[in-house]
Amino acid sequence: MTPLLIAALGLLMVATAFLSGLFGMAGGMILIGVLLALMPLPTAMVLHAITQMASNGWRAFLWRAHIRWRPVAVYLIGCALALGLWSLTRYVPDKPIALLLLGVTPFMARLMPANLKPDPDSIWQGSFYGFICMGLMLMTGVSGPLMDTFFLGGKFDRREIVATKATCQVASHLVKLVYFGGIIDQAASLDPVLAAVAIAASMLGTTLARRILEAMSDAQFRTWAGRLITTVASYYILYGGWLLVTRSSAMAF
Repeated sequence: MTPLLIAALGLLMVATAFLSGLFGMAGGMILIGVLLALMPLPTAMVLHAITQMASNGWRAFLWRAHIRWRPVAVYLIGCALALGLWSLTRYVPDKPIALLLLGVTPFMARLMPANLKPDPDSIWQGSFYGFICMGLMLMTGVSGPLMDTFFLGGKFDRREIVATKATCQVASHLVKLVYFGGIIDQAASLDPVLAAVAIAASMLGTTLARRILEAMSDAQFRTWAGRLITTVASYYILYGGWLLVTRSSAMAF
């Protein structure tokens, strides 16, 4: 990569980390879409994993007093089960499918029956969502939209949502890094300079968002988070669908 492209990616990572630091979501979803457009899928996944581990890890540290540890522990059980299954299949989707899955997941969560309303304190729901979210992580690079909907369905305040989700995400992205960096057949490598820029940019963006999150109310947080998820998810459905249609058209000729 050229120095100019690395600098541009660094600025993007600051912006997406700021967005995630503010809402605990959406930044990673935007970043993976850009990386998938620029790089092969395994390489994009590895860089995204490093970026998000730095961003979420720093966010979890800044809000460590608000972490709800029981949902984290239950979520990790589901993650472990998903990694075991995916390690056997070693499935890697192509970009259009990854983008479509990325966009559809938040709407799937919202269509669940009322009696299955997300409850982060539920042991069976936490394990189930951990399994599904980790599966999505290994197919699309992120599980944020579904996880966001899961945590927004509980009775956590905005700081507990951000802190607990960030802790879960650190583990999820570590699993993704191991999977795409070593388990799959076409394992990716990464430029150490780009990795260092990604870590620094993620920590900076996360730090800048802290004061604004403190100033928001829980109602404002939930309203804007919901709108943000819908907007970004809709874009990826359109983009993934367009790639699928154009690829089908090209194959037809």
